Amino acid sequence: MRTIRRMTESDLDQVCAIEQATFSDPWSRASFAKAITEPTDIYLVCDVNGEIAGYCGLWGVAGEGQITNVAVKDTFRRQGIGEEMLTRLLAEGREKDLNAYTLEVRVSNESAIRLYHRLGFADAGIRKRFYTHPTEDALIMWIV
Repeated sequence: MRTIRRMTESDLDQVCAIEQATFSDPWSRASFAKAITEPTDIYLVCDVNGEIAGYCGLWGVAGEGQITNVAVKDTFRRQGIGEEMLTRLLAEGREKDLNAYTLEVRVSNESAIRLYHRLGFADAGIRKRFYTHPTEDALIMWIV
């Protein structure tokens, strides 16, 4: 059974394993632990029979949501989990009176960019050399 729910401290080992496997500059366990305690932040996981298949999160600031993390474990990709998590994340953000959302994505991450476009995000600009390991530009995207 697949469930989208709030991230808890007991999820952090699995979340950090996915983070390490997915990103060249991963967040620390302490960063996730702090984020899930902030009242303005929303962090979700996709739980498949006790296994964390993916996670996403945002920081809520001044009526806007900065989407900070989106990752799906490689064995669960191409099953709609990313879209399901982000749809829920945006809905929960609206419940907290967030009315616009932004994110950065590597310009080479075509599958993520297609997903964000499907969800209604629009391209807004480029942040030069935003990413490291390897150095790459970020596409800035917004949805209002």
